[in-house]
This record gives sequence, C-alpha cells and structure tokens, in this order.
Amino acid sequence: MNNWDVVDEHGMCSAEKDCEDAYRVCQKLDIPFHQVSYVKEYWHEVFSYFLNEYEKGRTPNPDVLCNKHIKFNHFLNYAIDNLGADAIATGHYARTSHEDEDIFQNQYLKSSQTLFRNRFEIRNNVKLLQAADFFKDQTFFLSQISQCALRKTLFPLGGLTKDFVKKIAAEAGFHHVLKRKESMGICFIGERNFEKFILEYLEPQPGNFVSIEDGKILGTHKGWFLFTLGQRARIGGLRDPWFVVDKDVATGDIFVVGASFMSNLNNHSVR
Repeated sequence: MNNWDVVDEHGMCSAEKDCEDAYRVCQKLDIPFHQVSYVKEYWHEVFSYFLNEYEKGRTPNPDVLCNKHIKFNHFLNYAIDNLGADAIATGHYARTSHEDEDIFQNQYLKSSQTLFRNRFEIRNNVKLLQAADFFKDQTFFLSQISQCALRKTLFPLGGLTKDFVKKIAAEAGFHHVLKRKESMGICFIGERNFEKFILEYLEPQPGNFVSIEDGKILGTHKGWFLFTLGQRARIGGLRDPWFVVDKDVATGDIFVVGASFMSNLNNHSVR
C-alpha cells in the first residue's frame, strides 16, 4: 500500500523499499503480492487535514488519521471487494476482544469450529485491547477505527513481544527485514527536518520566543504553528533548555520557560 508520492519527494520516501521487502516475504511464503495506491485519498483525507490543523496551532497525529481513513477503510474495503478476503491482518501491536468466547452467539460452539466470516454477524461491540508488549503497544494509533473495521481485522502480533517476533522472523529466514531500522517518526517525513518539511507547504509566520519569567525576548522562530505545548524550544545561542508553555496566535509570540524555573516550581509544588 502506497500513500505518498515518491516522485514529489525526490526519492526520500521508503515506499519502494517497503514494497520490495514485502514482495520478498510473499515469495518466500508462496502467497500472492498485491500493490495498491492511495496517494490521492491520503492527500485529501489525511495530509490536507494535517496541514490545516497545524496552521491553526494544533498538532494532530497523521498516523491515527491514516489508520482511520486509509488502512482500515479504503484498504479494508479493497481487500474484501477486490481480493475476496474475509478480513485483514496487520502487524500492529494490539489485541481485540474478537477471540473471547463470550462474543459468540452460541455459547456451546467452540471458536475453533467457526468460520471467521461467520463472526461478522455478531452484534456485540468489539473492544480494542492493549498488546502484550506494553512498550510496543499501538492501540492509540488505532483508537479511531470503526467497529466494522475491528470486526474484520486480526492482530497476530497482539499477544507477542517484539523480541519474540524477531526470533520468529529470524528462524523463518527473513533477515532482510530484521536489518531494517524501526520506523519511529511520521511516515511521509522520514528522516528529513520537520520544520523544513512543513514550511514547504505552509507560509512562514515569524515571531519571538518570550520568557514568561521576565518578558525578555530570547530569540526568533519561523512560525508559532511549528511548536506544541511542552516541546523543547531550541533557541539559537542558548545552551540551557527552554520549553514552550503558551502561544499567542495574534502576535506570533511563543512563551517559554527555562528548565531551572520548572525544577524550582516542581520542588515548591511537592512541598
């Protein structure tokens, strides 16, 4: 599944490498490989909203929106309507109550004797549950997907730890996948500088960094929408850390507080 146009990003997106790795896995498992593009849908339903929210000073998570609108909507429907799938399985670290015995209408019918497609008729709500690997849990990113999508989704890794999954992959010979770095940032930004990337799409709105302690101007920035509350503000020429505590949309000023002030405030609060 490709959501970002690599041509526009001068080859910096890893989509091509992702497809190559997925194809090699499919070959080894002897299962068909299908590729589908949702570049247009992603732009209109995820990225445009992402930019609009940033311009208003909010910081949405595009991965949450991608799961809601693309992966567990467009892609799910494609798999069912075009590939004849009963459900999809993803590599997210999450679980659902789908496999609990109490969701079956017939309490005397064991789950192993039922077809997966028959469970779609169940009227009980499906719960999204935390993964066994607490440190890799991804339920936050799945928090907005629909009940319909949850009923037709499997999370095979939900009951496993990341280390155990790597062990399985190594034993299966998927060494080319194990060598890859884990994806931690926003998918369409990759390893690029976040500020430079956003300013390719939004007009700069320069302003000042202002200390809330004494009102002193500490430096300048290119846009108040580039910062979120609690974020460290990297101010040129200042070695000590400063953190964003407020933003003035009208003036473009970002109010910051020093780490020492925060430490004293916390100590005073504890007392």
